[in-house]
Formats: sequence, C-alpha cells, structure tokens
Amino acid sequence: MTDAIFAVPHPVNEPIYNYAPGSPEKAALKQAIEAAKATQKDIPMYIGGQHVHTDEQVSMHPPHDHQHILGHYSKGNASHVTAAISAALAAKPAWEAMPWQERAAIFLRAADLLTGPYRAKMSAATMLCQSKNAYQAEIDCICELADFWRYNVYFMQEIYKQQPLSTRNVWNRTDWRPLEGFVFALTPFNFTAIAGNLPSAPAMLGNVAVWKPAESQIYSASVIMEILEEAGLPAGVINLVYVSGPTVGDVVFKHPDFAGIHFTGSTGVFQRIWKTIGENIAGYKTYPRIVGETGGKDFVVAHNSADPKTVAVALGRGAFEYQGQKCSAASRAYIPKSMWKQVKDFLVADLKSMKMGTTEDFRNFINAVIDEKAFDKISQYITEAKKSDKVKVVAGGIFDKTRGYFIEPTVLEVSDPQYTTMCEEIFGPVLTVYVYDDRKYAQILDTVNGTSPYALTGAIFANDRAALALANEKLRYAAGNYYINDKPTGAVVGQQPFGGGRASGTNDKAGSMLNMYRWLSPRTLKENMLPPTDYRYLFIGEE
Repeated sequence: MTDAIFAVPHPVNEPIYNYAPGSPEKAALKQAIEAAKATQKDIPMYIGGQHVHTDEQVSMHPPHDHQHILGHYSKGNASHVTAAISAALAAKPAWEAMPWQERAAIFLRAADLLTGPYRAKMSAATMLCQSKNAYQAEIDCICELADFWRYNVYFMQEIYKQQPLSTRNVWNRTDWRPLEGFVFALTPFNFTAIAGNLPSAPAMLGNVAVWKPAESQIYSASVIMEILEEAGLPAGVINLVYVSGPTVGDVVFKHPDFAGIHFTGSTGVFQRIWKTIGENIAGYKTYPRIVGETGGKDFVVAHNSADPKTVAVALGRGAFEYQGQKCSAASRAYIPKSMWKQVKDFLVADLKSMKMGTTEDFRNFINAVIDEKAFDKISQYITEAKKSDKVKVVAGGIFDKTRGYFIEPTVLEVSDPQYTTMCEEIFGPVLTVYVYDDRKYAQILDTVNGTSPYALTGAIFANDRAALALANEKLRYAAGNYYINDKPTGAVVGQQPFGGGRASGTNDKAGSMLNMYRWLSPRTLKENMLPPTDYRYLFIGEE
C-alpha cells in the first residue's frame, strides 16, 4: 500500500505513420500481412481467462479476396454467454477493489504494446479482415485505439479528483463506484478502435464486461484480447464471445445483473434492444445504462463563397475513404448551381485517379465493402438509381463480386432533394448530390435539417461568415459533430468527442469524459465531525 496520490502521464495523440515507400514501418507491415496470409489462425473465445474452443468452426475471409481463408473462429451458444456473465461477475469484486492506478497501468501498457510490438500485427489484421488500406488501418486500429486507452485513463483520473465542497465540521466526499452488475459491449465491423473501446472504457473504471464483436471483425478483435492479456488484464474482466445476436441478447437482457450496454451499430437493432430492456426492466437489479451510436446520413453543404477545390476534396475523402463505411461518411451533398461544374470536374478527376483493389497493394485507395450482404444492398441502390429519371450517374456505378466485394465510388446527381439516396443510410461508397439555386441557401439549410432522421456528422463550406453563422444556427441539432470547412469524418480522441443525436444515438461522446461518466454510479458521503447531542433547534425556544 502507498499513501501517494498518483498522476497518470498527460495523454498526447499517437503520431500517425505515413508508410512512405522505403520506410521501415511499410516493410514491417508488408511482412506482417504476408505472415498473416500464410497462416490460418484458430481463434477461441475468451471466457474467464480460458481460451474456449468449440466444434463449430467458422471460416474468415478478406472481403477483397473472399476465396482466401484467414482462419477459423469457434462459434458459441447460449451456454457460453451464461459462462461469460458468470466469469465477469466472479471477477468483479477483486477488479473493483484494485487501486485505480493499477487498473490504469494495464491500459497504459496496452497502448504501448499496441503502438510498439503489436503495431504491424494489428494493422495487418484490420487490413485483411476489414479491407482497410494502410492509412485507414493506421488511424483506426493503432492511433485511435491507443488514444482511447490513454485519454480514458486520464479522464478517469480527472473524474476521481472531482469532489464536493465541505463546510466547517463536515467532510463531504464522492465515491465514484462502478455499476452494480456487468456491461454488455456490442461492437461493429468498421472500426477496430470502437471494438476495443466499448468494453474497455467501462472496464478501466472497475466494471466487468461481456463483449460480442461483429462477425466480420473477430479476426482483429482477437488481437485486441492478446494485447490486453499481455498487458495484465485479470481473467474475467473482459470476456469475448462469438454468438449470434438473438442468442446473446436472449441471455444478456434477461439477466438480473445486466447493468448497461455500450453499443455501436444500426438504428433498428438499437431500438429493438431499447425496447427489450424496457420490457424486462422490472427484472433488473438496477436501471441499466443505455449508450449507443447508431449511424448517420451525413451531409456536406457548400455556399457559393466556398472554394470549389476544397469542397471536391472533402467530398472525395469524406464519402469514399474506407468505401464510405464510416458512420460519419459524407452521403449527401448540397452544392450551389454556380459552383457545381467546377466541383464536379475536380471530383471526377480525383475519382479517376483512385485505384481500387486489395489492401495488400498499397497503391489502392479504394478496397472492398465488408461482405456480400452489404455488397448486395449497396449495389441495389445503384441499380435503382440507374433506372430513375430523377438521377444522373456522374461517376462510378460499376460493381463486381467475382473475387471480392468491389463497388466503384459512385456519385449520383438528383433532381429531387427527397430522392431515396438523399434520405436513407446506405453505408457504402455512394454520394448523392443535389444542386440548388444559389439564391435559396437559407431554404436548403432547412431541407438539410429536415431530410434525414439522423444527426451524426455534417459539414458546411463557406468563406462568408454570415453564411457560416446562418448554417450554424439552422443546423444546430442536425449533427453532433459539425465541421466548418472540413470533411465530416476523422474525429480525433480528446479533440472532437464523437456522437450524435436524433436517430444517430444517445450522444454520449466517445473519446471524452462525458462517456466515462455513464459507467459510474456515484455515492455521496457526509461525515459529521461534531454530531449534535440534542435534538432541539433554537427556533423552539421561549419568545
């Protein structure tokens, strides 16, 4: 034991490697990719510190090369979910009692392992199983995940330091307790960093977690668990299971010790989960915390005072980096008529220069969408658009799944601002543009605000400050992350806390202190140093 009051290192965002030709990091990453492709991994579940294998083996394939087998994972059933919950609850007393600085040290070490000896291995896993190019993998599974672990530790320290005022003879204190029960983390395919953050943010505060990743992200999720185990995370604190959604939900949401869910995924799934929790509310020991980020229909609006080239670059990057499979990806754009030809020419020229193919060839900017289901959904939108007299295909529109799930970056110009692809979330490389009358800038802002049920990210481009001010006012609730003269993607931990409202989620801002509060249940303590010895107050005395 020690009486010292420790301070964690002040976090700094992880520097981004550029993987330039001839660089040592590029050589190391290429070697890691070759090693991963040459070996078929046998991936177990992680329950109570045990590596659990089952007879049901499911193969894993790169989306850009679906005939290649990366390995197999052991699929579980309801009994494994029950075992994971039991393991988590068994680990909770010792984990909760561990001094906070010891918990902090585990995640700080995990961040250093990730950015050091595991850097190439983690990037290779994300590139192969989620079809991300080297840069997209770097900013996701390395930099953002390390930032989550380092910044969340710092946020934890700053929360614990917050204490109430005390008066003479009284000492008031706040005991920042973890939740009473276990947290369920349900994570998506598109960001390895989100997959790592959703179970670990509650865990570092003394909570325990059951984690179910998306099936298409299991390959890289297992590397996260390797890192956490090496960093010293005790058995049972985070339990990783590969079970179907309905099966895991049937066990988790009926358990009396279910204390909260940390979710990123579709709006429909989140709404069904919320409804299920409501139906089971009487059976829980505590009211569960419901934290979710659920998607978007993210916009870019240009005013005629904006620079056409910067608008075009923002559309190209914002809509098509990682094949548009970001919750924040630009999906609908509103461009003034006077500017559209220039923006279109710049954008089409950029798209023609973007190479598409496997992630192993670093010259490719565009890779595959995640799986056949996504491919079929996205390509159907494009097929329908080609048939419509309200749509002109400006670029792309070609798709093929012979070898991998490849869809060209597609730009649609529509005559109706309420056309389907302006309103519905597509989650793929499709950008829809509506060209508006320059004189109707104020009206188009109202259209932007009212078109979609989502409110995750959005961007405004203008050099006219009055135009910016008007957009800031009219679009105040249209996006939880709002960008001025920048693309609507690329939120950085500690700099732009991420999350949106409306149908985009609970806006609990991952990458900030706000999210960490959700996994705590504060207890207020009052200690009276000189307690009264007589019940009488002065007011009852003689007149």
